[in-house]
Amino acid sequence: MTARLPLACMMAAALTAVRAAVPEPGATPRQVAAAAARRVVKLYGAGGIRGLEAYQSGIVVSADGHILTVFSTVLDADLVTCVFDDGRRAEARVVGVDPRRELALLSVDAEHLTAFEFVARDRVRVGTRVLAASNLFGVAVGDERVSVQRGVIAAVVPLEARRASAEAPYGGAVYLLDCTTSNPGSAGGALVDARGELLGMLGKESRSMANGVWLNYAIPADELVAGYGAILSGAPPPALASDRHRFDVRAVGVVLVPDLLDGTPPFVDAVVADSPAAAADVRPDDLVIVAGGRPVASRLAVEEAVGAVAAGDAIRLTLVRDGAIVEADLGPRPADTESP
Repeated sequence: MTARLPLACMMAAALTAVRAAVPEPGATPRQVAAAAARRVVKLYGAGGIRGLEAYQSGIVVSADGHILTVFSTVLDADLVTCVFDDGRRAEARVVGVDPRRELALLSVDAEHLTAFEFVARDRVRVGTRVLAASNLFGVAVGDERVSVQRGVIAAVVPLEARRASAEAPYGGAVYLLDCTTSNPGSAGGALVDARGELLGMLGKESRSMANGVWLNYAIPADELVAGYGAILSGAPPPALASDRHRFDVRAVGVVLVPDLLDGTPPFVDAVVADSPAAAADVRPDDLVIVAGGRPVASRLAVEEAVGAVAAGDAIRLTLVRDGAIVEADLGPRPADTESP
């Protein structure tokens, strides 16, 4: 009969495998990039038509076969194939998903994998130099190494994104990057710092709700760890502190034009008499371009921007009127009309 190793020994072996993947202090940028790429896998599944590619990336988060990636149509296949850095192939099964953060956890029959040290880190500052490792455009096959891009964290902001006409469900904080990661196949890739520590996961192809530009972003590691824990526990994902709330601006006297089409500009249709909006001289036909300090391009964006203003803080709008910019202060935001 084969002897079983004590649990403590098994955990120590797994931790050793994780630590072995971390570059030594003083490693060169090339060594850090190579170490990150070894912990990124190539995933293949459903898709194969324009706009629905059949491939994406994933990151190894445990030595015993757990792989974290984005939740997408690629995982709708009966068989999801995982290809490791050395060319080994394995069939991956979906353990669970976190729909709020759009994360999916896969499992493969493998042991002693080279994995990231998967811990919730403090969020890094703007200006931090980073490397993004992913199988962008599916250029790496077999034992070919995934691509690595160099960049800088340009901002840390709440995600306000859409895909086609649908709003992205995740509204928590993300790292905005100055390198182009919004590519087919990049989603699920790893974002690491100069020491090779995992900072986040590259997000799905998305456009800004404010101006429609492509967003290059990554979900921070603390959100990944929270989503990973929720999937393993089988419990509903915990609510995000930064979830978006919509505020009905009619409560302060602003009646916006109805959403007749996706992205209808937020023109003021009417102003309620004796309301804060009337006192601030908001007028019909004014166009709202900034609400609560955020650029807005639709009625939904206005409601969410005002909803992000803390109850009791001033609601400030920037309007366009007859070609001129007008500022309006609607006073403190009421608390009793906030709804998720």
